[in-house]
Amino acid sequence: QVQLVESGGGLVQSGGSLTLSCVVFGTTLDAYAIGWFRQAPGRQREKISCTTSSDDITVYEDSVKGRFTVSRDNAKHAVYLQMNSLKPEDTAVYYCNARGVLNKDYWGQGTQVTVSS
Repeated sequence: QVQLVESGGGLVQSGGSLTLSCVVFGTTLDAYAIGWFRQAPGRQREKISCTTSSDDITVYEDSVKGRFTVSRDNAKHAVYLQMNSLKPEDTAVYYCNARGVLNKDYWGQGTQVTVSS
């Protein structure tokens, strides 16, 4: 079974930067579309970005557009989320998602990001 492991979360001050990583086990990245999601306490999980598997185009949600950047390293089976100009409202657990054939989803356990004011 495909497994995803997120890391890189932590505590950062408002305006700071943080980079998250998502390592994918059991498959190659080119077979999946990759998404980043986040969930704050008491709120629904929301999509931050989606990167297609075919053309490597990433679409960002308005709330993170211009501040967050997605990249990947196929050789390392890793996807990265570079977060800049962080705000307290960015505080959440961040998840990596891989969507394969038949829209089957695989999720990681998440990594906590806390932005202080």
